[in-house]
Formats: sequence, structure tokens, C-alpha cells
Amino acid sequence: MVREKVRVSTRTLQWKCVESRVDSKRLYYGRFILSPLMKGQADTIGIAVRRVLLGEIEGTCITRAKSEKIPHEYSTIVGIQESVHEILMNLKEIVLRSNLYGTRDASICVKGPGYVTARDIILPPSVEIVDNTQHIANLTEPINLCIGLQIERNRGYRIKTLNNFQDRSYPIDAVFMPVRNANHSIHSYVNGNEKQEILFLEIWTNGSLTPKEALYEASRNLIDLFIPFLDSEEENLNLENNQHKATLPPPFTFHDIFEKLRKNKKEIALKSIFIDQLELPPRIYNCLKRSNIHTLLDLLNNSQEELMKIEHFHIEDVKHILDILEIEKDFA
Repeated sequence: MVREKVRVSTRTLQWKCVESRVDSKRLYYGRFILSPLMKGQADTIGIAVRRVLLGEIEGTCITRAKSEKIPHEYSTIVGIQESVHEILMNLKEIVLRSNLYGTRDASICVKGPGYVTARDIILPPSVEIVDNTQHIANLTEPINLCIGLQIERNRGYRIKTLNNFQDRSYPIDAVFMPVRNANHSIHSYVNGNEKQEILFLEIWTNGSLTPKEALYEASRNLIDLFIPFLDSEEENLNLENNQHKATLPPPFTFHDIFEKLRKNKKEIALKSIFIDQLELPPRIYNCLKRSNIHTLLDLLNNSQEELMKIEHFHIEDVKHILDILEIEKDFA
């Protein structure tokens, strides 16, 4: 446990972590303060941050299981103590950490007798298990248990529906949220003739993110949501003042860069370079993410003209990306 004395600055807005602890591998706690705030600001920020913490932060979980030996979800298998439904519920509780996009395949293949835990899951390289001791099943006889799994990164939660069932494949209620709970409280005080406030934030996570990382992600998501409002006036000015001045870079530029990178790096390497690593400005990064452009390969598969069709994307943004890709090309 880490505790710090709360000190209120009357000069600039500051935040700090005043308490941090790890209760278990799947339960982290953090307490933060932000001060000094004017009257009413603490509640505005607290409500917004709490909603984003609980609903906007992405997480990774198992969303589907498949096995040829499972006739239906509520059946039992000889030699396994748990029912199929109980095994699916145990898989739902597995906590994963990753930066993957889309879905990936994983599997379990164990021979009994013995306990099956999260440690027995064979995962793709981009995924980690937070707690290897999480229980899945107990094999009481010398049988083979082989289950194919689907792993996905998303936000919020998704409840399985009847039309999600496929042949020998069973959906699992997906709870992607890494934040288990979040609270905010306000302390008011008088500073001279002015009433000010301190915002306290409490965050509990499942271990796939620390509370500090969750707060960072929530803050960045909030900023991204408001960026279009900041860009709208600037975009109108650019259309009026630069309608005839700005021109696209030559159409062969992306192709040349792509070919240069392809010569020096395998395509799989391009897939593993995420746009997060390119140090793009927040607005450009946000526009690309909304258009499902997540990796360098995704970006290079788009022409300048296709990028210009993205909402809130400017000609200057394409030039900025080209400058960054030129540097990447030089180091390739």
C-alpha cells in the first residue's frame, strides 16, 4: 500500500495518486485527487470520467468455445466433474491482457486426470493471462479435453443470443470491461473568498490494467470524443482560405513507401506495427481508429484519396503521415 499526504495547490490544477494497493492478481485499487477546482467542476469531471471508465475502456476476453465432444451447452461429459455450462462460466471469468485488434484463436488440450486451469490455455503471442491459477475444470478420468477458443478485444459487454449458436460452437457472455467499479466524491473548502473543490476518484480494476492506466485511457477517450468540436471551426476556415491552395501529395508517394518497407520488412512485421507507435497527433490517430485502421499495413493499404474521404481528415494530415512514413522508410 502506498499513501501520500494530500496537499492542495492554489496555483495550478494538479492530480496525484494518494493510495494504491494490489488486493489480488485480479483486484487492483487506486485513489486519485484532482485540485483545485472551481465550484461545480468536480462533479462535471467526476461523472464524465466514471462513465468512460465503466463503459469506454477496451478489454480482452474469451467470447466463444468449441469442442466436438460437447453435444449441447447444458450437457455433462463423462470424466469431467463440471457440466459444460460450468466450464463456459469458468472461461468467462478468465482475465486476459492484450493489445490485439479483432479476434484471435486459442485452445486448450489437456489429458486427465487433473485440474485444468488458465495456465493450460495456449494463447497467441499478443495475449497474456493475468492469473494462471483460475480454475476451468477437473478431469477425474484419463480422458482428453480439447476446446477451441475465440478471443476478442472490445468494450462494454455482449450477451449471447440464441442465433449466435453454431455447430459445436458456443458463445460466452463477454464482459470486456477491465474496470470493476469506479466512484467519485467531492471535498469543498474555502480559499480566501473563493469556494473551491477537490475531486476524489476511486478505481478498481481486474488486473489487466492498473487503476492509473485505466484513468489515462479514460482521459484520452474523453479528449478524443471532444476533438471533432475543436476541429469543426478549423475545418471550415481551411475550406474557405485554402480551397485552391492545398494540393494532395503525388499519388505514387504511398506506393513508393509501401514498396520500400515491403522490401526490408516482411508483411507480418507491418501487421505488428500499430499506429499507436507512430506518435501521431491525437486527432489524426482518432480519425484512423474510427476507420478501422489499426496497423501500419492497414494504413499503407489506403491511398491518399481514400484517407481524404475519412470524416474530419485534412490534406495537411495526409502530408503529416507521409512525413512520419518517410522517417520509417529511412530506418527500414
